[in-house]
Amino acid sequence: MMISARELNRATLSRQLLLERQSLTVQDGVRRVVALQAQHPASPYLALWNRLAGFTPAGLDAAFADRSVVKATLMRITLHAVHAEDYPVFRAAMQPTLHASRLGFRFAAAGLSPSDAEELVPELLDFAREPRTSAQMQAWVEERLGAEKKDGAWWGLKGYAPLHHAPTDAPWSFGLRPSFVAAPSGPGLPVQPVPGGRAADPQALRTLILRYLAGFGPASVADVAQFAMVQRTPVRAALLALGDTVEQLQGPDGVVLFDLPGSSRPPAETPAPPRLMAMWDSTLLAYADRSRVIPPAYRPRVIRRNGDVLPTLLVDGHVAGVWRQMEDGIEATAFHPLAPATWDGLAEEAKSLTALLDEREASVYSRYHHWWAKPPEAEAEAEVRIL
Repeated sequence: MMISARELNRATLSRQLLLERQSLTVQDGVRRVVALQAQHPASPYLALWNRLAGFTPAGLDAAFADRSVVKATLMRITLHAVHAEDYPVFRAAMQPTLHASRLGFRFAAAGLSPSDAEELVPELLDFAREPRTSAQMQAWVEERLGAEKKDGAWWGLKGYAPLHHAPTDAPWSFGLRPSFVAAPSGPGLPVQPVPGGRAADPQALRTLILRYLAGFGPASVADVAQFAMVQRTPVRAALLALGDTVEQLQGPDGVVLFDLPGSSRPPAETPAPPRLMAMWDSTLLAYADRSRVIPPAYRPRVIRRNGDVLPTLLVDGHVAGVWRQMEDGIEATAFHPLAPATWDGLAEEAKSLTALLDEREASVYSRYHHWWAKPPEAEAEAEVRIL
């Protein structure tokens, strides 16, 4: 079976709840979309506002507070908000990546080995049974290893150990200075890394792949590997091991795509409403081939050289510009001319977003406004409006 580029786009929008806001709880919404990028504290809130009918920030506040939704270092070694029940299996699938990244050169430069980490992690988790500030965690490391090893050791352990970020501050539950708490233990909730750390639990990787396909499929081996930052060889082996649990399609470029039978794949002509997407929204980053959502010509305007992914305008299912909050409204920069009806739709979204932001923060993402002072090339057709 073949699937077109536009059909792929609509499949993604449908599964990411971007064709129509759904009446779901925060917990169910997070689970449906698999994982929310959470480098910036506001982004999970804006992501759910785009996806859930009647979303209120207080709902996500409560989910973070009762730890039914947790924030931790996971896919692509970045911060994600995920359903608490998904965390253990995602963490197990990410074990080799976290081991290689966080116990690598910087950890070794402190004179430490992976075996040292495996000895330290159980004690560290005991210390973090209650929330601890970053300063307290670093002091704990320094007490055991000395000041000269503290920085490298903590850099490795805070990403490698199964730690959640603990809610600390308004306006978005988490401030810029993180606190940490141990992931809970119990049946089915392993909190300690696998000794040796170099091999993922095969069942965990298969489960992560199935969850990914449910939220982002159809997708290629390269797409799955990009989403999680897992090597392609184990991803390919896991997909083959799934057998008839997945089906194969042919993408528009001839690449083999995998999907779950019976999953939503709306027709190419399905309307897609405009959206004001959060920074680092997962939909923009979940694929090796990001042209599914980001036109190639616009990618450098949206994803900057240091990895910052700006808040975007989504028009007809594709990135069409960027936005930022200003004193007098939402400033929208369209990279190409938009129809009047599209501007009207964006204005309605901006009205709703402004109401949400007025309750929380005077200028969300303001620390990234320097990118607007350094516009990329080819801005001649750009149109800027205050919504």
